[in-house]
Amino acid sequence: MVVGDFATKRQLVIIGGGPGGYHAAIRAAQLGMEVTLIEKEKLGGVCLHKGCIPSKSLTQSASNFSSLSQYKNMGISVSEASFEYDTFSNYYSSVVTGLQKGVEALIKANKVEHLTGTASFMSGERIGIDSGHHFEMYEFEHALIATGSSPILPKQATLSHRIMTPHTLWELKEVPKSLLIYGEDYFALEAAMAYRQLGSEVSIVIPAEGFGLDASIERELQRVLKKNKIKVFKNHLWDGAEEADHTVTVTLNKDGAEKVSVEVSHLLYAAGYLPNVDGLGLDVISLERDESGFIIVNEHSQSSVPNIYAAGDCTIGMKLASKAIKQGKTAAEHIAGMQSAFNLSLVPYVVHTNPPIASVGLTEEQARAEGYEVKTGQFSMSGNGFASILGQKEGLSKMVMDAKSDVVLGIHMMGAGAVEMIQAGTFALEMVAREEDLAYPVYAHPALNEAWLEAIESVSGKAIHVPPARKKEKSSV
Repeated sequence: MVVGDFATKRQLVIIGGGPGGYHAAIRAAQLGMEVTLIEKEKLGGVCLHKGCIPSKSLTQSASNFSSLSQYKNMGISVSEASFEYDTFSNYYSSVVTGLQKGVEALIKANKVEHLTGTASFMSGERIGIDSGHHFEMYEFEHALIATGSSPILPKQATLSHRIMTPHTLWELKEVPKSLLIYGEDYFALEAAMAYRQLGSEVSIVIPAEGFGLDASIERELQRVLKKNKIKVFKNHLWDGAEEADHTVTVTLNKDGAEKVSVEVSHLLYAAGYLPNVDGLGLDVISLERDESGFIIVNEHSQSSVPNIYAAGDCTIGMKLASKAIKQGKTAAEHIAGMQSAFNLSLVPYVVHTNPPIASVGLTEEQARAEGYEVKTGQFSMSGNGFASILGQKEGLSKMVMDAKSDVVLGIHMMGAGAVEMIQAGTFALEMVAREEDLAYPVYAHPALNEAWLEAIESVSGKAIHVPPARKKEKSSV
């Protein structure tokens, strides 16, 4: 290994080329900064290679496969269909490759220096970069840490082709005969629904009574899971797993006492993450972190060390690419002297199940806990005309409002179009919309978004497609 004789100076050095890192790099370059981006693997990070893109390729493929039966009802004759895992793997790999090349081209076009290697802090102003055959020293004015996180695996289990985490799931070569998923986040739900639609026998284990969603959405989700014959083990904790030649036996602990054993062909453990900060030399710069090691940042993505910022999954809070992107761009702008800041209270939460789930703002339970006098309105997707045309009538839309001011506090939806529509809800909450702001506009017809109009109108008993008895029930405070 050759050690450089002097340190290259940069205004901004970024460690990590995932969504937070590369968005920050491009935004900083737009603002005229000299930027070096260090990534030890491939640009795009976990989101592109092991997370968002592969997982949504899976959920979309599964959704398309399961909807083939609806085509016959529409007069479209479809011969017997099958799901070919190898073809699917090639498909999502080609999508990933295309997007990766796009990121690389953007980095190059914006004149961002891209280095492949492992970075570590030498001091609060210097970073060393080891490329395996060469070591370089960079002196920076500012640095951004965007190294992401990795799934945890309990000590009683070892990674294999049968025991997987969200990052190794993509090594599968076939649809599992039977799959047990331990976890309650969006990834766990998406994997459960997708593999069930592709033919697996699926069980999902959660340590609590539900998935942390609004109670109305939670009830609808539980109904849909039951309808799809996905078994849910509620209030069960992980105890251990033992792998045999063709099976995995998972032991669960129910309510802290009774033990339950479940034998499956495959296990997906999706219950928690740890930040990728080992080897970064954070002890050298005395960066403040929480008890799990995640970096603590303020609303500018700034750490406890003023010239060092952090973004994405290595920081405290939710583990979402949307958060990483916002934090990365905010960091770049703040470094450039702009008064940029972010607020994570209104980050939309989406689950690409079938039907999909999306929410933003407070749930009814959270609003009451915060002291609001709450009124709600909801509407079943079974009464929406376009949902009937699509043959996707499951789910509902729900509005949560402050009864005193009519301000909308939360919007929750399970049903076709939920993921795309929730952004309108984010805008509404950001602009402090009131009941009349959502009820006044003309809504396109027939359209899925009419479910929102009916939900908001049901609060005051004006919803047209809600039977009178239900109008009274849903409009109660």
